[in-house]
Amino acid sequence: MDGLMMDQPLLLSGLLWRTERLFHDKKVITRLENGGYHEYTYADYAKRVRRLASGLELGGVKPGERVGTIAWNHYRHFETYFAVPGMGAVLHTINMRLFPEQQQYLINHAGDTVLILDEDQIPLVTQLVELGIPSVRAFVVIGDGPLPETSFGPVLRYEDIISTGSEAWEFPSFDENTAAAMCYTSATTGDPKGVVYSHRAMVLQSMCLAMHDKLNMSESQVWLEVAPMFHANGWNIPHTALLQGATLVFPGIHPADGDYVKIIQDLGVTGMNGAVTIGTMMRDFIKDSPHDWDLRSLTTMWLGGQAPSRAIMEWWADTYGTWVVQGYGMTECTPQICFNSIKSTLSGGSEEDTFALRQKGGQPIPLMKIKTVGEDGVELPWDGESVGDFWVQSPFTASEYYDDERTKENMIDGWFRTGDVGSIDPDGYVVIRDRSKDLIKSGGEWISSIDLENALMAHPKVREATVVSVPSDKWLERPMACVVPEDLSVTEGELRTYLAKQFAKWWIPDSFLFIQAVPKTSVGKYNKKEIRRIYGEGGADCLVTVLGAADAPLASR
Repeated sequence: MDGLMMDQPLLLSGLLWRTERLFHDKKVITRLENGGYHEYTYADYAKRVRRLASGLELGGVKPGERVGTIAWNHYRHFETYFAVPGMGAVLHTINMRLFPEQQQYLINHAGDTVLILDEDQIPLVTQLVELGIPSVRAFVVIGDGPLPETSFGPVLRYEDIISTGSEAWEFPSFDENTAAAMCYTSATTGDPKGVVYSHRAMVLQSMCLAMHDKLNMSESQVWLEVAPMFHANGWNIPHTALLQGATLVFPGIHPADGDYVKIIQDLGVTGMNGAVTIGTMMRDFIKDSPHDWDLRSLTTMWLGGQAPSRAIMEWWADTYGTWVVQGYGMTECTPQICFNSIKSTLSGGSEEDTFALRQKGGQPIPLMKIKTVGEDGVELPWDGESVGDFWVQSPFTASEYYDDERTKENMIDGWFRTGDVGSIDPDGYVVIRDRSKDLIKSGGEWISSIDLENALMAHPKVREATVVSVPSDKWLERPMACVVPEDLSVTEGELRTYLAKQFAKWWIPDSFLFIQAVPKTSVGKYNKKEIRRIYGEGGADCLVTVLGAADAPLASR
């Protein structure tokens, strides 16, 4: 017997239909490079989205075609988020921070036919055209004023596309499993892997993030989208904020740490999301600034990419009353897998218990199933102790990579093998021990680099820390710590003694390198691959030379 419900597809255009009617007077705000702000309402936004969609259609973009973007976080980029999928095409947000050869691979592999770019990206796109991106038949430049001269073409001005379209254009209806967007993994090894999101997946993910015990995105929020819009669609925050009618704030072109701080103070921002390194750099900017910044409006700071340290959680709470939250996600999961909120039966614990819980990856969000699998392929119990590979399954988890034989390595019997290792406690909170490739196996025993990093970054004299494995004749692998000091008086012996209170002796790193900065990936994570590469070429001395000794002049601090 079938249910007697309307068969209405879950489409991104449905979110916009709701928002332009219920929250027509709420605003989308973008920081401008002159220090001012551009703002307009969701009603204005919806009109421009329709104009863009119909203008692209008039320009020959067809359903299923991929439209690439190389752009910063701003309102025009946000317009592509609903215009391109709304017309049945596929939005491909391209990582601005990759090498040109990697970006060329993404464009060619996706088969982008139109490339929308910020004006400051013209030199990059010139390189890409020289390298070869034959599928691209037109370029659309975002900016104001006359079109700049380029060596590639045809080139159109974004606003000219808008002007040719109609704000009365109607979004078509189609199957909810139609592709809406594409993102590529940041690829720690090999070429990036393409993930194709459906309308259904993105709508469901947005609804999950809006729940009160998840991110709790609501109409009253003023939310700053710091996470790059090319990184898993800004963690799906732009869609969730629009769904709920929250005031959505973008940092604009070339933002710096101080810009985020100023935006929060200027606009009374209540929430923001970004990499852990963003929260750390904002803290350092504030501490070094002579200005007395008032950021008390900021109640929620979602830091991701890796677990935020207790030290960063405590600093933001003590200074501004800001609650630092985290979750666990991947590009392949649209992107959230888990989100950390403290359930009521666990809320009365001690301060130590509360921080221990907050530093876990959280519980799986609705519709997400998760399990840990041991080396023998057997599912492990949720006891908080049994460590295995995380496997997940949901309506918003990729079933395969786009045109990539590596699918068979990760998608197994309807489950996605994440490549992360850890445990699940009896209440369903996941504990991420490490990426499988970052676990250190010393003398046959496993050491978690993440646990060591979190402990080191809780030390008051440590600003940043990462731990990697290095070869050992005796133990095969041993941990090495790379530490950016907060206080140059910190010593290796001091850190060894500090770690010895928490870990077995054989967990303690054999060496501590004090450096100026930990290298970061294109999405702000610690780049352990790069550290291992430099170490492999010349050992610890080479690593300190390349990354800079901590006691040398620190031009960047």
